[in-house]
Amino acid sequence: MRERELTGHSLSEVHQSIETTHRKGWRKIFSFIGPAYLISVGYMDPGNWATDLAGGSKYGYTLIWVLLMSNLMALLLQGLSARLGIVRGRDLAQANREAYPRAVNFVLYILAEIAIAACDLAEVLGMAIGIQLLTGLPLVWGVSITVLDTFLLLYLQKLGMRKMEAFIVALVLIITLSFFIEIALAKPIASEIVKGFIPSLPDEEALYIAIGIIGATVMPHNLYLHSALVQSRKFDRTEEGIKQAIRFNRIDTTVALNVAFLVNASILIVAAAVFFKSGNMQVAEIHEAHRLLPSFLGDAAPILFAVALIAAGQSSTVTGTLAGQIVMEGYLHLRINPWLRRLITRLIAIIPALIVIIIYGENEVDALLVLSQVVLSLQLGFAIIPLIHFVSDKKTMGKFVIKPVTKILAWLIASVLIYLNLKMLMNEALPVFMNGSFIWKTVISLLLIFFALLLCYIIIFPFIRKNKKEEEEKIHGDIPLLNLGKLPSFTRIAIALDFTGSDDKIIASALAQGGKDATYILVHVVESVSAGFLGKQSEDLETQQDMSRLHAYSLQLQQNGYQAFGFIGYNKRVKEIARIVNENEADLLVIGAHGHKGLKDFLYGETVNAVRHQINIPVLVVRVNKTKAT
Repeated sequence: MRERELTGHSLSEVHQSIETTHRKGWRKIFSFIGPAYLISVGYMDPGNWATDLAGGSKYGYTLIWVLLMSNLMALLLQGLSARLGIVRGRDLAQANREAYPRAVNFVLYILAEIAIAACDLAEVLGMAIGIQLLTGLPLVWGVSITVLDTFLLLYLQKLGMRKMEAFIVALVLIITLSFFIEIALAKPIASEIVKGFIPSLPDEEALYIAIGIIGATVMPHNLYLHSALVQSRKFDRTEEGIKQAIRFNRIDTTVALNVAFLVNASILIVAAAVFFKSGNMQVAEIHEAHRLLPSFLGDAAPILFAVALIAAGQSSTVTGTLAGQIVMEGYLHLRINPWLRRLITRLIAIIPALIVIIIYGENEVDALLVLSQVVLSLQLGFAIIPLIHFVSDKKTMGKFVIKPVTKILAWLIASVLIYLNLKMLMNEALPVFMNGSFIWKTVISLLLIFFALLLCYIIIFPFIRKNKKEEEEKIHGDIPLLNLGKLPSFTRIAIALDFTGSDDKIIASALAQGGKDATYILVHVVESVSAGFLGKQSEDLETQQDMSRLHAYSLQLQQNGYQAFGFIGYNKRVKEIARIVNENEADLLVIGAHGHKGLKDFLYGETVNAVRHQINIPVLVVRVNKTKAT
């Protein structure tokens, strides 16, 4: 579609990277399986464990129906998110950017980033707690260790989307298997579990726990993420192809979210069978549950519990970073290196966790988990409501606009979730408001008013906009008439050489730019120990050999009718290349890039990126390897 060509792609490095068009039968269906599993981990993250434990230990199997109802809500909303990405080729952030004014989008972006940071905070704490339970390592060290998964994510992204999905699926299987084993050890009574699917709320506290379960079900970042991940599949952009993609993604979503439901139900069932039956009805904390498990289920149970907790935390952190990349690119059209994005996201989560643990101790960790869920609840409405608007818009969705029944159900679910989350928020904020100072009361009041007005605007604006003439947003403005004028010609071309065996390819690329009318400035930087200390005074063997090679290159070019001169730099590669280029007034730099990836970039540095920031002339980057130059 033309729309997609104009606006760019979500997760461009994996966009349409998985081929589905030439596959048949089960292989075709299997090629679409994967995105929803990355989504499902958000429904079984450490932030959900506390509500499941509290519900099971306090009320036995009574609240299983709440888990089922929340899962059905999630199925519908995630299905809408996938539909948006498949049909329009937009993720939720991109669609918001096109629909709402710039100022509103900036606020939505900030809220989305805060929600992602809050979610990552829960994952960090969950992993740290799991590490502590498994190894006995202090929580502060466990939190610090979680920064290392930055490199894990970087590695997974290098492997490709399919490998990342396989990794997440493996972690989901570990979580599922761990709790199925614990259920087998707990030996719950099946007939009592079945009764739990009959809706009932014994008292006011049960209602509060139910609100917590439902309120923490749909994660706002998952709606952004799902609409982008489905675009990793390449399929026929025909009516039948889109219809098929929607159908197969519905299968993917149904299976994956039902697995998440089984995991959450398993946590509740284990808590009911172990703690509720034994009279330990106040177990709502992960530490407490882990401490009591051995006395009921044996020594293997707490190990499985901790392993599942680590797997849940690790899997969720991967998806949180991807969501961060999506909202940044979608709202701001800004892309930064994935490792840097991951590191920033992780530090935002780690720093408050470390501060709380160091100052207040490990006992306040559960309060921090509650805070993360409260922050998520604030953002939920700002993700759900625009999504419903977009998939209800016949002009952009065409034949794939959602049906009236689906629309009614979606608005009903949105209303329920927003109400329950606001109720949970008020329950948490009310004590602070009542006991706080005048300043705190003022701040809380202003924030509530601001969020209420913004929510109303998000709801009403698309209806108002429909009554006006809509114009497609031009991301880069009107298309200008190209004024080519006089084509650039390069007369002084600098060539950076590193003597690694690809010099001929780099020099050939330079000669193609200027021909025999240009002057060629051959540059090489000596990086020996002697050059580092003595600079121009260095006369070690490496310096002498490098000078001889550079002279030989210059002589060969001169013999072939080219004007060429060699210049040696010393020690600091980037600084010296920039110095020689500037001193010789070069108007083009040709430099080789060897395709270092991941750790090699970190170790060896990125010369190309560093050099281009220190010079004010065009840079031609020649990709060289053992076989060819690009």
